[in-house]
This record gives sequence, structure tokens and C-alpha cells, in this order.
Amino acid sequence: MLAPGCELDPDQEVVRTRPEDYFLRPPSHAPCTACGTVMTVHIVERMASVIPASNSSMRSDRNTYVGKRFVHVKNPYLDSMDEDILYHLYLGTKTHNLPAMFGDVKFVCVGGSPNRMKAFALFMHKELGLEEAEEDIKDICAGTDRYCMYKTGPVTAWAPPPFLLCFMNSSNYHPRFEQVILDNIVTRSTELHKELSEELFNCSKEIPTFRTLIGHTMCTYDFYEGQGRLDGALCSFSTEKKLDYLKRAYKAGVRNIEMESTVSAAMCGLCGLTAAVVCVTLLDRLHCDQINLPHDVLVEYQQRPQLLISNFIRRRLGLCD
Repeated sequence: MLAPGCELDPDQEVVRTRPEDYFLRPPSHAPCTACGTVMTVHIVERMASVIPASNSSMRSDRNTYVGKRFVHVKNPYLDSMDEDILYHLYLGTKTHNLPAMFGDVKFVCVGGSPNRMKAFALFMHKELGLEEAEEDIKDICAGTDRYCMYKTGPVTAWAPPPFLLCFMNSSNYHPRFEQVILDNIVTRSTELHKELSEELFNCSKEIPTFRTLIGHTMCTYDFYEGQGRLDGALCSFSTEKKLDYLKRAYKAGVRNIEMESTVSAAMCGLCGLTAAVVCVTLLDRLHCDQINLPHDVLVEYQQRPQLLISNFIRRRLGLCD
């Protein structure tokens, strides 16, 4: 990642924001300095998931053992709550049977578009060969317009609203997530799991229609100035400075720019959850800023992360030939 105002030595060791980032690049494109992201999917693989049915169960099982590790619930004040209302999700511990709804979840996939995540849920339903009808795959958060969430078998797919994405943009160009809590700036690591990175990359080798690589992502505050674009409502730098910045980013190993991943990486790390980020790149930022690809091409690009993630999930579940 680039620190504000620093000059990067080409021989300098690159600080890796998330070693598990994947970039699915169109074969016809030149290597990308930083590319618009069609879809960022965070994969949280849970070998088993136990969600307490009540706060009494949370008292004795706050650090829940799943698979070979613990999921750490980091808030002791949850123990004293008679009811936990998950306002943004339109769910609650008294109004919904959360263990029955989510107790078999092993994979949580997050993307930025409600329609895209619904399509991904339907795609996974078909890939997993589940018996339930597609019509039964409903938006679990339909009672609110803040989120959408779909579940099919052991997979959930959900999309956060724009205001959450703004909250998630606190990377400040460092390999960590910074958040203001009361009077303090709290810094949390965004490092994820190298083993999952390698596993996803190995899965990509079975998909010959596009090229996959492991690279560095730069997480920014916004789509325009923060990413060195010249076509926003505001622009405070020249073309020369933009190109110099992006070239230094490329030399540092950056192959993608996006805006959402740091808080998810930090939270997963704190809670002991295995996670990765999969991105698809759209354009070479050394040549242009605007995404002007035909709609059918964009749709095909959006499906590439789904293919890779589907292959990974099916392998984990022992469903591949």
C-alpha cells in the first residue's frame, strides 16, 4: 500500500495489505496498474457455525469452537442483553430462530450489488445441486432496505448498503483498518490467511477462460480522487501526478483498487474467521479512467468471481469430480 506523500523505492519490500486478494483480469488487457472492481467478494469459510439462540447460551459459549479454531465474540456486554435486535438486518434473537436459520452456514460471501448477490445465490443453488426450489431463495432482510441477504444450503450471499461502504472506507493507505472509537483512533490489522489464498489460486487453474493472479489491493476512501481519477466532480491534481502515482503503485505490486475490504479483513481477523477477497478488474488505469465496456462484457466479467468461488466451495464440500 502507498503511504501519503511517500516515494517508493522500486527495490523496497512491498507492504501487503491482504495477501489473499485475487484479481481476475480479462486476457486481452495489459497488466493493470489499478482497475475498477466489478465485484469484491469476501469469503468467510466456517467449518461449522453456532449462533446462540439466546443470551444465556452466549454467556457460556461466547468463544464458540468451530472446526479447528474458535470464533471469538469480542463484546462481553452481549451477555447482559435480554434481546439482541439486529436493526440493520431486520433480525433479532427473540423474533427469529437464528440457529435454525444460520446454524449450517459454512461460507459467507459479500458483494456490493443486491442483484449480483441474488444471482450468485441462485448460481450456487444450481452448482450445489440442492433440492429446494429456486423460488424459496428469498431475501432474508426483506423487512429493511438497508441490506439484502440470501441463503442457499451452507452459503449465504449478502450485499451491504452504500452507507456501510462509506463506513468501510477507513484504510488511510496503510495495511490496516483505522476507526475512531470514542476519543481514540483504533488500528486493526487487515492481514488474512495465506493458505486460503493458495487454495483459491489452485482452484483458478481449473478455469481456463480467464487469467487469475495474486496481487496487492489499495483500499481508498472514494472512487474518484482517492483512486487518482480525472473525471470526478473534483480533481486537485494533474495528469502527470496521476500517472506518477499509479506507476509507483504498480511497481509496489498494486493490481487493483477498491473501497470496501479493510473493515471485513479486520473483523474476520479479530474473530478468528478465515477470509479472502476476490476482485475482477475492468480496465488498465494507465490508459483510461472510465469504464466503457459493453454491458454483455461487464456481465461476463461479473460472473468470473462467482465461477472461482463456486469451484472453491464445491471442492471444500467434496462435490467436485
